[in-house]
Amino acid sequence: MSERKPGYSIAPLESLSWRESNMMKIPNADLLKQLGGAPSLTGRFWRMPPYSANTWHRHVDQWELYVVLEGTGRMRVGEETLTVPLHGAVLVEPRAMRQVFNDGADETLWLILGAPHDGAAGTPPPLSEFYPEDPKGLPQELSGHDWPPHGKE
Repeated sequence: MSERKPGYSIAPLESLSWRESNMMKIPNADLLKQLGGAPSLTGRFWRMPPYSANTWHRHVDQWELYVVLEGTGRMRVGEETLTVPLHGAVLVEPRAMRQVFNDGADETLWLILGAPHDGAAGTPPPLSEFYPEDPKGLPQELSGHDWPPHGKE
């Protein structure tokens, strides 16, 4: 549980609540929400299990900063596939398609921050704006692997 103090909030790692994402079943902790929220900022930890992928998506008006905290990160942005070293970072502009994935045998931990929050200025955009293509589409690096695991869809 986070603790609110005058001027700040603190949430020890062991106090964070983790859940699986609805579509791709990736464990994540909504860090900013658990810290009490920020009006125009989002932030989550994402634990990428071996041979997994997050959704293939974009954001309408949200910039996202991707930071690798453990392991080696892999992601695709548009037509490019990137390898992000430990503590490396990638900034992705609004409207660019993106997907974090793990094509290795070891878990990877990402911190993903977004600003401004999609819909922060009013009504959130329709889902078709986030997913103009199949959101469960896997990168070619995961061919031969199924994600999400059977029985978790």
